[in-house]
Amino acid sequence: MGLASSDSTGAHLTRSKPNSGSFNADDMHLWFGGTHYHLYEKLGSRVSGGETHFAVWAPNADRVSVIGEWNGWEPNSDALKPLGDSGIWGGVVSSDLKGQTYKYRIVNGSFQVDKADPFGFSHELPPRTASRVWNLDYEWRDAEWIADRAAHSEHSAPISIYEVHLGSWRRGGAGEHLTYDELAAVLPDYVSDLGFTHVELLPVMEHPFFGSWGYQATGYFAPTSRYGTPQQFMGLIDAFHQRGIAVILDWVPSHFPGDEHGLAFFDGTHLFEHADPRQGYHPDWNSYIYNFGRPQVRSFLISNALFWLDRYHIDGLRVDAVASMLYRNYSRADGEWIPNVHGGSENLEAVAFLQDLNEAVYGRYPDTQTYAEESTSWPMVTGLTSAGGLGFGYKWDMGWMHDTLDYLSHDPLYRSYQHHLLTFRNMYAFSENYVLPLSHDEVVHGKHSLANKMRGDAWKMLANLRLLFCYQFTQPGKKLLFMGAEFAQWHEWAHDSQLDWWLLEEPAHRGMSRLVGDLNRFYKDQPALHRTDSDADGFEWAVVDDAERSVIAYYRHAEPDESLLVVHNLTPIPHDSYRLNVGRHGTWSEVINSDAEVYGGSGVGNARPITTTESPDGDLHIELTLPPLASVVLTCPPQSDEEE
Repeated sequence: MGLASSDSTGAHLTRSKPNSGSFNADDMHLWFGGTHYHLYEKLGSRVSGGETHFAVWAPNADRVSVIGEWNGWEPNSDALKPLGDSGIWGGVVSSDLKGQTYKYRIVNGSFQVDKADPFGFSHELPPRTASRVWNLDYEWRDAEWIADRAAHSEHSAPISIYEVHLGSWRRGGAGEHLTYDELAAVLPDYVSDLGFTHVELLPVMEHPFFGSWGYQATGYFAPTSRYGTPQQFMGLIDAFHQRGIAVILDWVPSHFPGDEHGLAFFDGTHLFEHADPRQGYHPDWNSYIYNFGRPQVRSFLISNALFWLDRYHIDGLRVDAVASMLYRNYSRADGEWIPNVHGGSENLEAVAFLQDLNEAVYGRYPDTQTYAEESTSWPMVTGLTSAGGLGFGYKWDMGWMHDTLDYLSHDPLYRSYQHHLLTFRNMYAFSENYVLPLSHDEVVHGKHSLANKMRGDAWKMLANLRLLFCYQFTQPGKKLLFMGAEFAQWHEWAHDSQLDWWLLEEPAHRGMSRLVGDLNRFYKDQPALHRTDSDADGFEWAVVDDAERSVIAYYRHAEPDESLLVVHNLTPIPHDSYRLNVGRHGTWSEVINSDAEVYGGSGVGNARPITTTESPDGDLHIELTLPPLASVVLTCPPQSDEEE
């Protein structure tokens, strides 16, 4: 199980000893059963005792060798040997090779290719594609955060997520990327100051094409080297934890790119993907689909998910494109897909994989969460796996996002005909645990920024956006906002530049940022806005059918005496003396008004407390002033028996 090697001086060394990372009987059992969830401790490269161990899965190869800086990329110097019947090739180089680059030369008949290490902890700076021998030593300072993490992730907790693409949030003076260290010095403070509880990072796994935003990864166990080392990325996560911010990583098990150095056709066969393109090729993204029915592939993917939890202390995974995994006919015409064993379109192997994934994550890290980007009516996405559900903690509510943005794209003159787009959601709002996403996908490819989706002149567009944020933060469900929206960026997101920070010099955009911060803090401070997000008892309509005036109103409840009244006026016409029946005596006070002047609004509202009036017929009502294109939130403390 050893190999001949040469050190950096060219002297050849020969070692004949077992690879210390080689599989034992227990490993083999888990490997072939698809349940080996710590493969990164066995495969890849690692330095131990002054030696460097290598292991790679290539079961159909005739020959495998490791080539790198130390041996001049000579394929005949360091041949690996098969480890029993595992399909794994391994060996040991008698030198500490930390920092040196390498690949695996794989030969299968006339097929020959140099592959990056699927388990590499670090890779060269793109466009170069070699892996780099690295360790993951780091002295974490987040023990207090980890000890208290469960309180920040439970379903009754406030979860407000700031979604970030690290390469385009902010840039240096010459347009260069900020390093992980530079980001750690500014980004956690920014997120914390705005009141967000979580940050979600678009995929950080190494990817050759920057324009893929990380969704076409080739280095699954390595943060991209564009911004620094693995330890520097750990430092960024540590910095978030020091500020009380949970970190979610965007994770992509749905497909992978066909780059020669990546997983595709890895050992001269379709090892990670299906051979039949009707199952193994994704037409939407020109990429390959994992063979979820292959045990070793399942182990690879779940090991990867757990790796980021184990070694990088992340607090959650957002799983990309779940819908494309669940259906064999996703984005395919008849004849372009293969039915399952029962003749249906469901991808049964992918379903089992997702259930195994969530059981593994929650089994080891019950204080974290998984989030599914799933856009169909597949049932029980957040249901228990024991009951047939997929087992996710949360599902993105894509229906809410599409309906809401569709509604706001209409001229207010015609919104009365679209009233159902605001009310339909509550037919299903408690069927899953939902996140309400206003994500990066909605502000690219000609879709315009959130601000530019709104109708009217500049003032009305910003008023609509303020209303949208108030609507999002007061609806049942956790919150997600993509970077730049918090200060109403006009341009849609461009990954090759930074956000338009100069806009914060303008009062209207500073006002928008202040509103988002105030909404975040109000959301965290008010149990009625987060404690019952998945409980139908926490929501009650107050006005559902006023389509003519485009007004909706509802209560959010946490306890019998802890309630908020939320009213939205979705036209530019103020409504004076708007009568609204309420169920209690008391004095109502306006605590949030998106039309306040400090947010860039016109200042219309309810500055004075409003006392409940009892009609001759016994109805209890209040009369409100509803500002234009705005939301108001009111509280009414419970009265004592003496007051009543």
